[in-house]
Amino acid sequence: MTTATLGIAMIGHAFMGAAHSQAWRVAPRFFDLPLRPVMAVVCGRDRARTEAAAARLGWAEAATDWRAVLDRDDVQVVDICTPGDTHAEIAVAALAAGKHVLCEKPLANTVAEAEAMAEAAARAAAAGVRAMVGFTYRRVPALSLARELVARGRLGRVHHVRAQYLQDWIVDPAAPLSWRLQKERAGSGALGDIGAHIVDATQFILGDTIREVSGTLETFVSERPLAAEHSGLSGTAVSDRTGPVTVDDAALFLARFSGGALGAFEATRFANGRKNAIRIEINGSAGSLAFDFEDMNVLHYYDGGDDASVAGFRRIVVTEPQHPYVDAWWPAGHGLGYEHAFTHQAVDFVRAVAAGTDPAPSFADGLQLQRVLAAVEASATSRTWHDV
Repeated sequence: MTTATLGIAMIGHAFMGAAHSQAWRVAPRFFDLPLRPVMAVVCGRDRARTEAAAARLGWAEAATDWRAVLDRDDVQVVDICTPGDTHAEIAVAALAAGKHVLCEKPLANTVAEAEAMAEAAARAAAAGVRAMVGFTYRRVPALSLARELVARGRLGRVHHVRAQYLQDWIVDPAAPLSWRLQKERAGSGALGDIGAHIVDATQFILGDTIREVSGTLETFVSERPLAAEHSGLSGTAVSDRTGPVTVDDAALFLARFSGGALGAFEATRFANGRKNAIRIEINGSAGSLAFDFEDMNVLHYYDGGDDASVAGFRRIVVTEPQHPYVDAWWPAGHGLGYEHAFTHQAVDFVRAVAAGTDPAPSFADGLQLQRVLAAVEASATSRTWHDV
């Protein structure tokens, strides 16, 4: 293991903070990295809870002032795992302080904030400071393999993209109001929270971007019980009082890609029985691909050139050492899980920082995706097609 270190400060320690902590702990123990991540400090608003998180998740120290963390000489990376309304302020300040930045998705709550962040990242890059937005699903080995197959021309010209992200964690109208259901904190609902993932994943696989959209948004439950502060997705109700839900519960939209493909996207947190179903199917002139995160180690591939007597979708178990990221883990057939994509993200980020190259997805990529989300919102209001 290398002795050269990279000090990490993580801002936020709830659901995403736990996933990122796992990644920083594990990455240098399974992958040969040019710099060894050191979990220097975790930062949160509440002293007692942050100290408990530091002890539980493996951080050396706890802090409550993220601005003071930026002044520390033992910190080279700021990992932002906070709600979207704080991303811009923290990221811009961290980049100005010369810290590399990994920021959770979506990049920001508005296009204007994302533009400011992308501009700050471009200025910082000129001084050798790197920035990346955390769209982890693109680092699931099966989806990385899908990108390789498309890039190699195995699908020919892509005609259709279908993508769904289905959850059910707020189907119950008694589920408490959390920050994810408040536009001023989250920016948007299902569209930005989970829809952003399938937009990024499909653009990543195709190596193409969405150029226009036509969408609709729906809020099924407009009032919910007020919730206490919490560390999970749904919180704990504290009274009989209610508050307004100011984001969408579901988003559906059509899309045209710059390369000519048509897309159909669905993101909902009201799909009863679906806990974290990400389904992507891509149809091309020479073949098709299909993926479902509920079977995340498998990619289905149809070769349109096969003889009709034996043609059919091929089930590829993506656990071979030749597959993306897999050679660092277990023997073939021993599947990976949700947390491994975060480890792969940390690995790619560290390697880019050490090499002095721009990691992907960049803040510029995050801005482009933010414009897609904004175009869907505008389309839902105007009921017309909108350019990205």
